[in-house]
Amino acid sequence: MQNTVITEFRQLDLSENILIALDDIGFTSPTPIQAASIPLLMTGIDALGKAQTGTGKTAAFSLPLLNKLNLTQRKPQAIVMAPTRELAIQVAAEIKLLGKKIQGLTVLEIYGGASITDQIRALRSGAHIIVGTPGRVKDLINRDRLQLDEVHTFILDEADEMLKMGFVDDVTWIMEQAPETAQRVLFSATMPPMVKDIVDRFLRTPARIDVAGSNRTVEKVEQQFWVVKGVEKEEAMARFLEIEQTDASIVFVRTRQDTERLADWLSARGFKVAALHGDIPQSLRERTVDHIKSGVIDILIATDVVARGLDVARITHVFNFDITNDVESYIHRIGRTGRAGRAGKAILLVRTNQIRMLRTIERVTSTRMEEIQLPLRDTVAEARLARLAVELQEQKESENLDVFVGLIEKLKTEIDVDAVTLAAILLKRQQGNRPLFYTGPDPMIAAIERDSRRRRDDREARDRAPRDNARGERRHQGSTDWDIYQLQVGREQGVQVKDIVGAIANELGLEKQSIGSIKLAPSCTYVQLPKTMSTEILTQLKQLRIRQKATEAKLVDGHVDMDPPRRRSGGSDRNGPRRDDRPRSADDRSNRTGGERRYNRDRSSTPSSTDRRPPRTDRRPAVV
Repeated sequence: MQNTVITEFRQLDLSENILIALDDIGFTSPTPIQAASIPLLMTGIDALGKAQTGTGKTAAFSLPLLNKLNLTQRKPQAIVMAPTRELAIQVAAEIKLLGKKIQGLTVLEIYGGASITDQIRALRSGAHIIVGTPGRVKDLINRDRLQLDEVHTFILDEADEMLKMGFVDDVTWIMEQAPETAQRVLFSATMPPMVKDIVDRFLRTPARIDVAGSNRTVEKVEQQFWVVKGVEKEEAMARFLEIEQTDASIVFVRTRQDTERLADWLSARGFKVAALHGDIPQSLRERTVDHIKSGVIDILIATDVVARGLDVARITHVFNFDITNDVESYIHRIGRTGRAGRAGKAILLVRTNQIRMLRTIERVTSTRMEEIQLPLRDTVAEARLARLAVELQEQKESENLDVFVGLIEKLKTEIDVDAVTLAAILLKRQQGNRPLFYTGPDPMIAAIERDSRRRRDDREARDRAPRDNARGERRHQGSTDWDIYQLQVGREQGVQVKDIVGAIANELGLEKQSIGSIKLAPSCTYVQLPKTMSTEILTQLKQLRIRQKATEAKLVDGHVDMDPPRRRSGGSDRNGPRRDDRPRSADDRSNRTGGERRYNRDRSSTPSSTDRRPPRTDRRPAVV
């Protein structure tokens, strides 16, 4: 097998269920890392793979793993470790996709920041494959909730990133617990000394697979980005679609709800567009793909999973309306263009707080994206006029124009106008909802200037804010700058202040200074957000989920006390002992402020998510 040139998955000794799933998602030919890895891993030997992100290594280790599962065994048979929970979620999703035809397959993601109780309950129900971060995997093994006696495969994905993030001790400890007979597989883009130490210590005469060359997908696609600056992303997206010389395009968004919403918005403005996501029936999905191939539609609004393997030669552009959580997904996205020897182009819309992810993409792919500016409204109108001129030029040689010439003469007489005025009337009718020229200032430019002024005013206000005490705490801004929203989640749902801040910052794209005070109560949470939020952000706020729970955010009509609670001083006062000298339990101390906790935005910093941080046990009713 290893001496055979592998050009199709059907040349590999994979089960029929797996081959059917690969056909369904459009995977017919293995990538170099897959062709090199799958035959070796199916023999059960240890392996060391060197491959860049985006080369298809997830399927390279997942397919052999799926092929040898014993579905009657409910204890975990494989542990896949990833450096971040985002990557763990993505790897688990891809394994589920590749194994979707395997009846009874259970893949479980475990990572910090989610309820460990729920994960223990899921483990008790049984799982064939565990995909997790090292900290949470170690924790569950220590608690004797994750048993390793039936595990036959250990996989370390992106080992260099994992060890770089400080998981050396956790990974080493977990590998020490692995059964002696278990297969050990490690994938890494680079081989720093820490990775070599793990390889030398735990891998037994590993087969070495090295396909870490340059990524051809990235090389053949021109990449650009635009920084979202306080304006409506939908309007910006429409302008880019019009100004670019596109044939057909895919616009990638994060959720299936976003596909429908953006498709409806663009369709109302005259674009030939359709949504494509996992909830659409397979027959309709196939018809939608046929429509973009034949030119019935020109734009697909899609989620990542359904677009995997999509091969349409006329797709010239990929627009990333929402940035991805990982580099591999980004590479898969832009790989939908630049096919059949044609030029391809990818444009990314990125918020200011997502620039770090943009730089990560550039670093991993060894590319440098060009920053572009928002097309002005008049430039869009010029593009529309140029497109109309091309269409009219093509019609100039039509054979049946004589009948329309006669119709022009008839209309001139009936409505008493000259030919020029009649042509102007017809052009005005032709433009519909997409004007051929504009009057007045460009509202998008005004929005950018307004946002720049707001940011400058915020900085100046913070610089002028008085210091409350020697520690340098700043008093929170007055309520005149904020609206207060009530979220229908609280401490009873296990929500903490860091969950609120993280969800708002990541999902709404707000910077830390745009999040006011937070008041955390047992069954709900009150949070201050700017009065100047855009319609897009308000829509996202209403759809916000925290710890998998809908927040059902609504604007509070009335006063809510957002000030931090006063601390009671301990000891006795001048007139004798303190009023209540009973011993205080943690619950008693919490009840003194009505079971509420408050967050002052000027004392906080955006929390970092890590599996290794112990849970907070301090329940004092203080500002956190």
